[in-house]
Amino acid sequence: MPELPRPARTGPSARPGRLTPRTLGLLTATTALVAVTATGCASTAAPRPAGAAAVTPAAYASLQGAFTDAIKEVLPSVVEIRTSSGLGSGVVFDSSGDIVTNAHVVGRATRMQVIDSSSAEPLPATLVGVYGPDDLAVIRVSDTQGLRPAVFGNSADLVAGDIVLAIGNPLGLDSSVTEGIVSAVERTVSEPASDGSAGATLADTIQTSAAINPGNSGGALATLDGAVVGIPTLAAVAQAGGAAPGIGFAIPSNIAVGIARQLVARAPGATVDVPVTPGEHPAG
Repeated sequence: MPELPRPARTGPSARPGRLTPRTLGLLTATTALVAVTATGCASTAAPRPAGAAAVTPAAYASLQGAFTDAIKEVLPSVVEIRTSSGLGSGVVFDSSGDIVTNAHVVGRATRMQVIDSSSAEPLPATLVGVYGPDDLAVIRVSDTQGLRPAVFGNSADLVAGDIVLAIGNPLGLDSSVTEGIVSAVERTVSEPASDGSAGATLADTIQTSAAINPGNSGGALATLDGAVVGIPTLAAVAQAGGAAPGIGFAIPSNIAVGIARQLVARAPGATVDVPVTPGEHPAG
């Protein structure tokens, strides 16, 4: 397989304007939520330090609103993918019906079915291309009605501690959402071979505590701003063979978008129309 050029790793940016009023509001709301939880679990609470912000229902509502708004933004862009050998998830890539997913979700299939979040009727899809070294693939549906292209953010801006949501179809439970944080960035992990997939060594993955279960692969890892910053791909496995809770890995959006664009560009008569967060995604 000819090697596709990967987007250059730019590393974390200086993140100008990171602490925007919205971000500070979320931080305050997060602090308030932690305080509410701690107060509810203890019979006697320690005295509040001088100058500490009071816990208010408005602060809790602000954080809850950020979660629900992000889910409403991203969920219509996440689909379920069914093949003869299993199921997984995908993210609507552009307005032409292209969907990015993991190569191991597609396996050896050249035709599959797609179910979006707004309809229970499956749509026929065909394979556009696969790039095994990064475990990425693109499929396409001809009926684009009801599909909303995702907004892809700049994964180079992620740092440990950022809140993220994993959205997909674990175990066939459609439109499921789990939450966690970015645990680390730039992890290199090995993915075992499976039916239709030779396995791969994935560099620069995002480690997250958001639960990733079978069926989540190929879905969306998103921020509270509603931007897709990764493609959940695999969960860690303990030495005893069981899943290691709270340790999952996602392919960064900058890599996924770069590879998907090349796969789409090689398809006959294809156009690439990918919405990205303005000013945040590197050209290419």
